[in-house]
Amino acid sequence: MQSFRNLLALIVLLAAGTALAQNPTPPASAKPPLVLLGGTIVNVSDWGRSALDQQNSIVIIENGKITQAGSRFLIETPPDAQIIDCTGKFLVPGLVDGFTGMNSQAQASADLYMGITTIVASSDNHRGRIDFSANPKPHLYLLDSVGTTDNWSLLNGHDDWSAKLREGARPVELNTDDTARQIAATAKLGTRVLWLGWDITAANAQWIISRAHQMGLVTYGEFISTPYTVGIDAGVDALLHMGRYEIGVIPDELQRPLVNDPYGAAASTAYDYAEHLPPTDPHYRNYGHFISVHHAALMPTFSQYYLSLPGHRNLWKEPVASILNSANMYMPSDPATGELNYPLAPWTRHLPAIATRYMQEGQRKKADQAALRLWRINQTIAGASPHYLAASGAATMGTMPGISLHTELEMLVRIGLSPREALAAATNNYAIQFGWNELGQISAGRRADILVLDADPTANIWNVRRISTMLLEGNVVDRDALLKPRK
Repeated sequence: MQSFRNLLALIVLLAAGTALAQNPTPPASAKPPLVLLGGTIVNVSDWGRSALDQQNSIVIIENGKITQAGSRFLIETPPDAQIIDCTGKFLVPGLVDGFTGMNSQAQASADLYMGITTIVASSDNHRGRIDFSANPKPHLYLLDSVGTTDNWSLLNGHDDWSAKLREGARPVELNTDDTARQIAATAKLGTRVLWLGWDITAANAQWIISRAHQMGLVTYGEFISTPYTVGIDAGVDALLHMGRYEIGVIPDELQRPLVNDPYGAAASTAYDYAEHLPPTDPHYRNYGHFISVHHAALMPTFSQYYLSLPGHRNLWKEPVASILNSANMYMPSDPATGELNYPLAPWTRHLPAIATRYMQEGQRKKADQAALRLWRINQTIAGASPHYLAASGAATMGTMPGISLHTELEMLVRIGLSPREALAAATNNYAIQFGWNELGQISAGRRADILVLDADPTANIWNVRRISTMLLEGNVVDRDALLKPRK
């Protein structure tokens, strides 16, 4: 009888354990849902061409993701929810900066303060090393060079890569076997974007782009040895930098020498030819059309020329600039004037001050003229309606973390995009072009990186700065605290 009782007790315990496993009690520390109630969700789908905004909306957030988003009259508010009243406000996805550095906590904080929740981060000789220890920081999507030696590669310091990737006098293209191993190794580090640079020749560029797509990786092209038409036809995802991709119009007789001389006189001749073609030349109209029909996106980083174009302002006057250190930037602008400084050769230090000022002013005038020529060329290219991705290029040539993505949005509007299209270039265009469907929209299943704005960004792109509440993965960010430098 005692054995029967023991057996019965064991059965009861096992049944109770099974019931608990099937219906676990929520942990006491589980956060209640967060609800954004009453605002207008700004539509950034279809490259910013759709205007079906959702007024009187509700957005429900749990565990860092959006679980529901739509009309507040059709979706029930959870009874235990924490509610943020967004009546009269506008909701947009967190911004993406598709090419930038982040070499310090201050730069990470500046990005966040300006509403940038995701960055494609580069380590290079102008932007320094990525500061992985920064906290808080935007989501980091890593970029690495492939197919060539590079002292700044993310693989330096890993296994035998430091010796393999050491540049020497100048970078050297790797063979296919080494490149394949390099792509696999950097992908294991979490790299999302592969940069194809100046030394990559056409056959290797085609192979890398194909291999990257097989692995779900994104490719940025900044070609010299490879003709741009070849890289675009191979399916490169984005073309990087105004001042670079314009050489896609050069004739074959100028392209051929670039295989052996991507850094010297041949490259200078090619860029000079492209820059001095009339902006309305049919070559540029045809080139813009070629880019558009092949679905390569342009990532012009216009902000790197912002201070050389008319109508610029002193970016050091921005509130978040107070936490930034010019020593961590390459070619920063003068904090007093906001203008770029143009260094002179060492021998000029013996000249009278009036002579050096005259020489600097001459350099400034030359740079301004070059920037204006490139801008007019890009106006012609923009006429073919290519797709754009917003990126700042910070912190080089006067660009500043966080701040310069907003100058990029301003310049995208200036080049001909609507404010909504410019906003899409910094949000959902990344999901469309790269397949990064975890970001870019305020819809179910996306990461809860959200900006609550005090004014309509589709009426004026400047309103993207008017952030009243910011969420990073469902957590409210204390933006005022970001302005306090950390010791």
